[in-house]
Formats: sequence, C-alpha cells, structure tokens
Amino acid sequence: MVCVAVLVVASAYAVPHRRRSGRVRVRVRDDDRRLGAAELGGELGARATLVQFSSAFCAPCRATRRVLGEVAEMVPGVIHVEIDAEARLDLVRALDILKTPTVLVLDAEGRVVRRAAGQPRRADVIAALGEAV
Repeated sequence: MVCVAVLVVASAYAVPHRRRSGRVRVRVRDDDRRLGAAELGGELGARATLVQFSSAFCAPCRATRRVLGEVAEMVPGVIHVEIDAEARLDLVRALDILKTPTVLVLDAEGRVVRRAAGQPRRADVIAALGEAV
C-alpha cells in the first residue's frame, strides 16, 4: 500500500514537471531586468542574446548548447552566451536560476524577455526570438 501511495505522489509531481520543463515563458519577476556585458562576460548580440546557465555534469546542457548555437548561427545579429552556474553564483541568485540548463532570451538592450528552465525545443527558441527582435 505504501509503494502505491509513493508512486501516486511521484506521478503527481513528475507529469506536470515534465510538461513545464524546457518551455519558454515570460516571468513577471523578470520585468525590466537588464543584463549587460559586465554580467555576461561579453557583448550583447546586435538583435538578441541567448544566455544559457549550465553546469559541468549536466547532460541536457550539452544538447541545449547545440540547439542554441544552431539558432544563433541561423539568425543574424543573435549570439549565444554560456555561463557556468557554479562559477557565477551571484548572478544565479540574482536571476533566481533554480536548475540547469536555464535559458534567458535577451533583447538588444539586454532586457530579459523570455526564460526556459530545462532543455528548450528549437522551435520554442525561434518563437521566443521573435519577441526579442
């Protein structure tokens, strides 16, 4: 009986969690938050910047790096910046990054317009860029 209860509780958490993971969404707390070259360790893209927070042993981070790199190559004026979350805990705390990979989509002025926790799909990243550009 205990095993069944644990399975039900685990399923109640896992199903909604999987549905949300990787979705690109707007967060109210990100309103008017801007990141610049000092925080990112490099210049912003002319049209938009894809910022990825990663950790060393994160398998979805490698796949996310590949997807964001491909999108940045496809869209002129868009760059991909990867930040090691462990090395930049100050920025992780300030931006309320809870898991890796987390992707922030910045417009040309560095304003956070979208965010995704988990591995985003290429189509979702391209759609989020439409708002930033």
